[in-house]
Amino acid sequence: MRLACLTTLICLFSQGLFSQEKPNVLIIMADDCTYNDLPLYGGENAKTPHINQLAREGLTFNQAYLSSAMCQPCRAELFSGQYPLHNGCAYNHSSSRPTTLSLPQYLKPLGYRVGISGKVHVLPKQAFPFENVGGFDANCVRNPTQAHSLDGISEFMSRDPEEPFCLVVALVEPHLPWVMGDASQYPPAKLKLPPNIADTKVTREYFSRYLAEITYMDGQVGDILKTLDQAGKRKETLVLFTSEQGSQFPGCKWTNWNTGVHTALIANWSGHVPAGERTDALVQYADFAPTLIELAGGDPLEHSQLDGESFKPVLLDGANVHRKYVYQMHNNIPEGPRYPIRSISNGQYRYIRNLNPDELYIEKHLMGDGKHNNPYFATWLGAGPQRRDVYDLLKRYMSRPAEQLYHTISDSYELVNLAGDPEHEKMRVQLSEELDRWMATQDDPGAKVDLVKSHQAAKSGEHLFGVPHE
Repeated sequence: MRLACLTTLICLFSQGLFSQEKPNVLIIMADDCTYNDLPLYGGENAKTPHINQLAREGLTFNQAYLSSAMCQPCRAELFSGQYPLHNGCAYNHSSSRPTTLSLPQYLKPLGYRVGISGKVHVLPKQAFPFENVGGFDANCVRNPTQAHSLDGISEFMSRDPEEPFCLVVALVEPHLPWVMGDASQYPPAKLKLPPNIADTKVTREYFSRYLAEITYMDGQVGDILKTLDQAGKRKETLVLFTSEQGSQFPGCKWTNWNTGVHTALIANWSGHVPAGERTDALVQYADFAPTLIELAGGDPLEHSQLDGESFKPVLLDGANVHRKYVYQMHNNIPEGPRYPIRSISNGQYRYIRNLNPDELYIEKHLMGDGKHNNPYFATWLGAGPQRRDVYDLLKRYMSRPAEQLYHTISDSYELVNLAGDPEHEKMRVQLSEELDRWMATQDDPGAKVDLVKSHQAAKSGEHLFGVPHE
């Protein structure tokens, strides 16, 4: 009898019946949404019932990050599993190397259909050969956003019940121009602005519009999840929601501060991922690809080019630790004059190194002439000498020291620079040395790459590594 039972168990394992089932994967991406503007992370204004419900039924990551707070580099990192300098997309509106591998190449050999709907914003096409799935607007600056259709993603989800899918739905809200949603839900005078955003009348008006787009985006999340339910795929699908980088307000997008590189992340998979829980495990966009490879039955170690590591143990095994550090970089061209930045965080403290501190930081879209729906910045500049609070935020944004150190856990907007404080010198040195080590692994020459090759790229219209724009 015992021998018969043992033989049966061996057969079951050999048939894979006791192995982890392959989930479908649905990644929903917001666009330019500061993580702590969401109620899930302490936001006091926005209404997001669908995101809140997804979190109640899933696992919320308190410490999820991306390497570069710009749309194209962060998406290339997520899809490739490589940091910006390794995949080649280290500047906004640039391309990865043609030899870069991404989710389609990783998951198709494991039996997956891999598609994307909405904003793609990665190049070249041969490095990111997603199946194009219609229905969601791909233009993040359209006014208004094109009305979405659920037919494309419904067909993709339901096409072959025997074939698992990985689908990215990349929304364009709440990216500028902040024209969607009902701003009347957010009366400007009643809003509580984050402390890193100057309080002017025009800023309040545009923050109201931004919040309306967050709620509009949340409605899209609800529509997408309803479509998944109607396809009968919810229980067998890992849903990942992420907010991308921070919003286009000063101190968020295009910076290495917490409100730029910290992203929202919810994982939801009924019966597999804990429901209604939070984790402090440090994860980064580069970890997505190896995680999905492992969940799909592959071995991430077979892909030596990957920079990230699988956080499957956090999702399925209750682990509360993943990385020791997360790493960030910013190369300002073509968004403005060269202003290279590198940074590192251990989840408690963030160390930032501004490699060109004698220059003013300028971001042409945010600080421009209002063409990109941002006339509020002029009201910061014109606030007058009596508004010391506004002046201090402008100075923080435009004139930065060579080194910055923040205790992010107690100072989530990173307003108090601890660099130079003897009590925190040991931590500054520790993080600085680890940042040096990471830059060396990335063959990162620091400010030199921004000075020489980026000017060549800007002048020629080509990518940093010689790949033409498409």
